[in-house]
Amino acid sequence: MSDSALDQPTYYGVTANRHVKTSAVSSLPERVDVCVVGAGFTGLSAALELSSQGRKVAVFDSGPIGWGATGRNGGQVCTGYSPGMEAFEKQLGVQDARICFDVAEQGKRLIEARIQNHDIDCDLTWGFLHAAARPSHMAGLAEHMEELEQYGVQGCTILSRDELSKKLDSKVFHGALREQDSGHIHSLNYALGLADAVIGQGGLIFENTAVESVQGGSKPALKLASGRTIACSQVIVACNAYLGSLVPGLNHRVMPVASYVVATETLGEERARSLIRDNEAVCDSNYVVDYFRTTADHRLLFGGRCSYSGIHPRDLGANMRPRVLRIFPQLSDVKMEYAWGGHIGITYNRLPNMGRSDSSIYFVHGFSGQGVVLAGVLGKVLADAIVGDTERFDVFARIRHLPFPGGFLRRPGLTLGMLYYRVKDLLS
Repeated sequence: MSDSALDQPTYYGVTANRHVKTSAVSSLPERVDVCVVGAGFTGLSAALELSSQGRKVAVFDSGPIGWGATGRNGGQVCTGYSPGMEAFEKQLGVQDARICFDVAEQGKRLIEARIQNHDIDCDLTWGFLHAAARPSHMAGLAEHMEELEQYGVQGCTILSRDELSKKLDSKVFHGALREQDSGHIHSLNYALGLADAVIGQGGLIFENTAVESVQGGSKPALKLASGRTIACSQVIVACNAYLGSLVPGLNHRVMPVASYVVATETLGEERARSLIRDNEAVCDSNYVVDYFRTTADHRLLFGGRCSYSGIHPRDLGANMRPRVLRIFPQLSDVKMEYAWGGHIGITYNRLPNMGRSDSSIYFVHGFSGQGVVLAGVLGKVLADAIVGDTERFDVFARIRHLPFPGGFLRRPGLTLGMLYYRVKDLLS
């Protein structure tokens, strides 16, 4: 990320686990089976799956492991997809929509399995509250629970305002939908654990190694910014919001949108538990959401606000502080110790965009705020397709995506659209 207003030290970076040393460019082989561009959840997940099946894999990133959205997000392990399932049903029909939903559910099981199989220390915690920001939102939460149950999700409950007040010490919410099978995680430590597992299985990871161009067709290859070229049989492009113009034709399918996160100073266990009694993840019901949770060392980690314009606050901590205090005014004496930003990759319809740009270049991006689960499992879907199991890949690849408008209209058009939803949040 080039914007200095966003590129600040993160809580995740300061509390990151040590990990296996990655490869030096001097050890770059002339050829591997699969080149992966992007060392975030998608690329690392795909690399882990492919290396476990004996494929020689090399992963490249212009920054450190998890430097983009993977190491900057709110750590929320969510269910399903941002817009719900109606958009899938309209495009794919109910049967294939169910396949897509089941893939997302398998994403949570994949996280659990990889943590266990590779002994990853990343603070996985279950429990999630969708908190109603307006009384009128309670009906929408009930409808959302009905949809989840129709797709097989169990353990959801609607909490009244009084019931929620026993779990969450805030007076601004009017009730909640609770999921027992969603939660939160230390995202960067999970990614570092995946990277260790990739390296342990013989995969190569090259940090701080920018890719200049991708060649597809009958002779796929990557050209690095250093001038080196590495040949392969397939390429996975896993850059999401940081794609830029690397693959012609793809950049208009995903829009980078800035989101901001703060972490307080350590509160101590008692005070942290007084805010969120059961250490659950919380997200409000607005279109432009606030989301928060406590950390293993008893801080409040709080994310929200977003920028579609490309203009960012100079002082993120000061900018985010009123949002925190609106929900938890009892933290008026607390310092915002870390403040940072990052980019979420969204698509026009908020559904993931997966496919091939030619016979040898595979891609997926546009997780639209739910990438902790979706990026990892869809990286596995890409890997499955490369080794010959294309059933799930083919379903996702059928989803039609409109491009965002190009040129000078690209950001202003989206900014005006989001202004409508902000006003709607205020009036609903």
